[in-house]
Amino acid sequence: MFEVGDKVFYPMYGAGVIEAIEEKEILGETQLYYILNISFRDIQVMIPKDKMENLNIREVLDSSKMDDILTTFHADAELDAEPNANRNQRYRDNMNKLKTGDIRNHVEVIRELVTLNKKRPLGTDDKKLLENAQQFLISEIVLTKDVKLDQATSMLHEAIYQ
Repeated sequence: MFEVGDKVFYPMYGAGVIEAIEEKEILGETQLYYILNISFRDIQVMIPKDKMENLNIREVLDSSKMDDILTTFHADAELDAEPNANRNQRYRDNMNKLKTGDIRNHVEVIRELVTLNKKRPLGTDDKKLLENAQQFLISEIVLTKDVKLDQATSMLHEAIYQ
C-alpha cells in the first residue's frame, strides 16, 4: 500500500512522512506497523498496516491539485450558504467532515467557519475547529509544495482572505 518515504495525510493528525515499516509485537500479537512522522506536531504515530484503509489515510495531493484546492475558497456558490445555527450540530458535522480526510471537506469546514466569523465572533469550539482544520491543510501544503511552515501558512491565508 504505502512505502517508506511516502507522504501521507492522516485525518485528525495532519500530513506526515512514513519513516519506517516495522514488525512489532504488541499485546502478544505480531504485525506490521507504519511509523509515521507528523513533523508539524512533532509526533510519531504507529499505525497497524491492516488498519490503514479504515483510517482514511491517503497520499498527499500533488502540487497542481493543491493549487486547484487553494483556488476553491471563493469559487463556490456555497460560500454564501448559512452555516448550521445549532452550534453543537455544526461542530459534529464539521468534525465528521474532518475525519473523512477528504481535502474538499477540509476546505468546506474552513470556508464555513471563516464566513461565520465575518458575521459574528466564533465560539471556543468553532475557533479551535477552524484552527485545527487550517493546521491540517497547512501541514499538507508544506509537504505538497515543499515549503516551510510560515510560507504554507501565508499561502493558505492568501487563498482564504484574498
